[in-house]
Amino acid sequence: MNGFQICSLARRVDASIVEAFRLLPVANVSDCMSRMTAGGAQLRPYHSSGVLAGPALTVKTRPGDNLMIHKALQLAQPGDVIVVDGGGDLTNALVGELMVATAIKRGIAGFVMNGAIRDVDAIGAGTFPVYAAGVTHRGPYKDGPGEINVPISLNGMVVTPGDLILGDRDGLLCVPIDDAQRILQATQGKQDLEQVMMREIEEGTLDTLWIDAALKRLGVEVPA
Repeated sequence: MNGFQICSLARRVDASIVEAFRLLPVANVSDCMSRMTAGGAQLRPYHSSGVLAGPALTVKTRPGDNLMIHKALQLAQPGDVIVVDGGGDLTNALVGELMVATAIKRGIAGFVMNGAIRDVDAIGAGTFPVYAAGVTHRGPYKDGPGEINVPISLNGMVVTPGDLILGDRDGLLCVPIDDAQRILQATQGKQDLEQVMMREIEEGTLDTLWIDAALKRLGVEVPA
C-alpha cells in the first residue's frame, strides 16, 4: 500500500564501536565531524540521567501517528535505538510510559522522537534514554501511513538505518556507519588532548598565545 513500507535492517554499527563511543562526550564527537551535524536544539533528553548509544532503527511516520512505532518495537533487537521522524509536530504524543516500559523489557537502547511524548513524570524518573521535541497529553492515532528502516532526516541530520546514534545532555548526533571507526579514532585523540589541556589549566601553563595571534590576523589592535 502506498505510504506503508517495512524494510529489513541490513547492517548495524558494530557493538564494540558503540561501546567505545559511549565513553566520549557528544560535543567532542561533533567537533571531529567538523561541527556540521546536529539533530536540532529542540530534541532534548527527558530521562533523568545516562547516555544514549546504539544503531538506528528508523521510523518515518505521519505526524501524530504511532502505528509504525509499535511495529518497530516488535522488530527492534536489543541495543537498537528507535529513531522517529514525526515531522517535529507536537499536536499528539508518539510514545508514553507504556511504550517505554515495552522498550525496556525488550532491551532497546532508547527512543528519539522528532515529535511529542507524554507521561514525562514517569519517563523523567527513569534512566531509559528518551529524546523528544516536546510534550503533550494528547494521545496518538494508529492508522499510518509510515515506513520502517528507511533514511530519515531530523532537522537536517540524515539518519540511515544502522548508523550510530549518540546522545547526552548536550543533544543528539548521528555518526554514519561507514565513518564510525575514523571518527572514533579522531575523537579519542581529541579526548586525550583535552585531558592534557585540563592539566595545563590546573598548572597555569596553558598556551593562549593563539588568541592574540588570531586577533592580529583579523586586523584587531590589541593594547600592550
